Amino acid sequence: MEAIFKIKPTEFNENLLLQIKKMFEGKKVVITISTEMDETGYLSANPANKKHIVESMASEPTVSFSAEEFEKHVDILLKQS
Repeated sequence: MEAIFKIKPTEFNENLLLQIKKMFEGKKVVITISTEMDETGYLSANPANKKHIVESMASEPTVSFSAEEFEKHVDILLKQS
């Protein structure tokens, strides 16, 4: 038997452990705790997806500007909103 619990750390409590003990009574269990993979990690886990992501990022146009040019651009955008 296998069970997967997706919970927040604040939801760990004695009641949860008692329920798990009841579910697996008389059996040995292995408890593994891990964090959920974020979207980027999930997509990057597949080598083909990772290659596509990296190639897409590399093909994006590059824009360079000075700090002064950046500040002017931000001022213009703030005035528009």
